[in-house]
Amino acid sequence: MLLNFYPGPSKVYPEVRQYLADAYDSSVITLPHRSETFMQLMRATVANLKKKLNIPQDYYIFLASSATECWEIIAQSLTYSHSFHLYNGAFGEKWYQYAHKICPEAQGQEFDPEEPLDVANLEIPESAEVVCITQNETSNGTQLNANTILNLFNKCKDQLLAVDATSSMAGLNLKYIKADIWFASVQKCFGLPPGMAVMVCSPRALYRAKKIDEKNHYNSLVLLYEKMLNYQTSYTPNTLNIYLMYRVLEQRDVIKNIDQHLVQRAQHLYEFFEPFTQFRPLITNPEVRSNTVIALQGPDKLVEEIKKHALANNIQLGNGYGKWARTTFRIANFPAISDTDFDALKDFFVKHYN
Repeated sequence: MLLNFYPGPSKVYPEVRQYLADAYDSSVITLPHRSETFMQLMRATVANLKKKLNIPQDYYIFLASSATECWEIIAQSLTYSHSFHLYNGAFGEKWYQYAHKICPEAQGQEFDPEEPLDVANLEIPESAEVVCITQNETSNGTQLNANTILNLFNKCKDQLLAVDATSSMAGLNLKYIKADIWFASVQKCFGLPPGMAVMVCSPRALYRAKKIDEKNHYNSLVLLYEKMLNYQTSYTPNTLNIYLMYRVLEQRDVIKNIDQHLVQRAQHLYEFFEPFTQFRPLITNPEVRSNTVIALQGPDKLVEEIKKHALANNIQLGNGYGKWARTTFRIANFPAISDTDFDALKDFFVKHYN
């Protein structure tokens, strides 16, 4: 069986196989999304998300098709004209470029991936209505820690703070109360098939959405909110993935314990790769390294050879991305990937590259 360390779509929980059969046998996959049964499923799923991920009870949860759709919702429904994007990698930059197409006044500011975001000396444009950051930059294996996000949140005045947590939500113990919008696709730390995203919004964000009152799109946030009052969606949802999320959350540990396990495993992985001389971590500063996506750098021919050799041994490594596409490979450290899988991964590298 292929061991999947790709950082999305990544390994799904093995229990999903049975849950898929259960969904078919119980006719969940053909459930009318205006039915009482669907609303009960949605209500239970939202309750599980708040309980297992430690999301504040007064925050709102919505479902979208992808993190990219969440970019669109933020630009359409929470931004008058100007968002301000801080990024150090390809996905944060893509968010800025995407927002700029909808809101031409959007601004972007790049910072060094080897350095923490310098919040103290950061100048946020007064005209910006939303400040946008990527908590975990999947392209280069960096992350913003909780203190950085807290300091940025405190620096925002009337601005909303939006956080792309695609490679960390459901894996790390995020402090949701320290930002207004959080979102993530489910094919990473949730351990689910792709095709759905979770969007978490503060009361302040909903107040902004109601004030703008944008209703020109099928995924306008006000419409999503109005439907979610009855645990419905504004469009036909991915009912199967909602059901799978409900079942997976039921059997998962609380996020505090998952976070502790992933952080410890990440540190062990960085320590494990430290003695290797043919390649090294892309990010040399341990302070900003990701705990959920480990990026390793080497000569392009070696990187390609390692990926092919691993695949021949039933191990799927992640490709590099953006300007690091040819010289890096990435390893997902997501909850659905077992310690036994990582033992096999380490055995492969010790046997062939140590």
